Amino acid sequence: MEFTKFEPKSFIYNYAFPGEEKELCELEMRSFFGFDTELTTLESSVKIEPSRSPFIRGRMDVILEGEQFEDLIQQVKKIDLNGSTFKVMHVKVAGPEKVDFEERRRIERAVGLQIPGEPDFGNPDVLLGIMNVNERWVFGEYHSSEAVWLNHQQKPHSYSTSLSTRVARAVANIAVPDPAGVKAIDPCCGIGTVVVEALSMGIDIVASDINPLILPGTRENIAHFGYETEVTFKDIRKVTGSYDVAIIDMPYNLCSVITAEEQLEMLQSTYKFADKVVIVTIEPIDSIIGNAGFKIADRCVVRKGNFEREIIVCKK
Repeated sequence: MEFTKFEPKSFIYNYAFPGEEKELCELEMRSFFGFDTELTTLESSVKIEPSRSPFIRGRMDVILEGEQFEDLIQQVKKIDLNGSTFKVMHVKVAGPEKVDFEERRRIERAVGLQIPGEPDFGNPDVLLGIMNVNERWVFGEYHSSEAVWLNHQQKPHSYSTSLSTRVARAVANIAVPDPAGVKAIDPCCGIGTVVVEALSMGIDIVASDINPLILPGTRENIAHFGYETEVTFKDIRKVTGSYDVAIIDMPYNLCSVITAEEQLEMLQSTYKFADKVVIVTIEPIDSIIGNAGFKIADRCVVRKGNFEREIIVCKK
């Protein structure tokens, strides 16, 4: 949908996350926007497809704003929808002043009556949002998020130690917040959980693993969702080429116990082929990261019960 006379002034994202993934959500925010917030909304000039994030519930493209509700009503009359049908939705914002159901419907009706065009409450061409946020009223097209990662839970092969699809999707975003021109690699890809999420967001990523027995399942998982990429049998120490970023979920289960020396070798090898690495680990490895030549740029902890993983962003 293109509005005839208005370009977005900014983009407002509304967020929701489970408590144990709060830090992960904030790290993803910082990766996308350069800052995070304790609020459930974030406003930025950066445009992100809302379905990319497991935490974003929707994005409003702000085209009109006013200090008072009446100011906005007057501006709405000038909207040109080019013949498209529409629906108006009051977007809830968490805060001390809760807006009840009847008040939300009243706001939606008041705005909808002023818009030149035909409303359609069932299947509109355009979903329009109105929101009271950051001390003013804003209005614009609203884009709801689709929980793509939920579909990826039902893959042909899985490991009990694999990342959840939610965490994997956030890790892919943290590694590659803007896919344009970025080459990524997952050199310890396992069953391919991160790779599937990355490919679903248009990230240019290849994969490899030292375990040849797992790779047929990895390829089947990727193909199952209609994606394709190179998946090779390779030790991380044998990876060649040049990549903008590597994503490494450090091996830790009973079948792949590795020593501190082997961890150092892995990261020293990564230093040769990647400018940035996002590491997922259950063990403290700060000193190993430093000894490999990388500097820690950001980090967070993801908790599930008593189990903790650390996500560490490293750069040269």
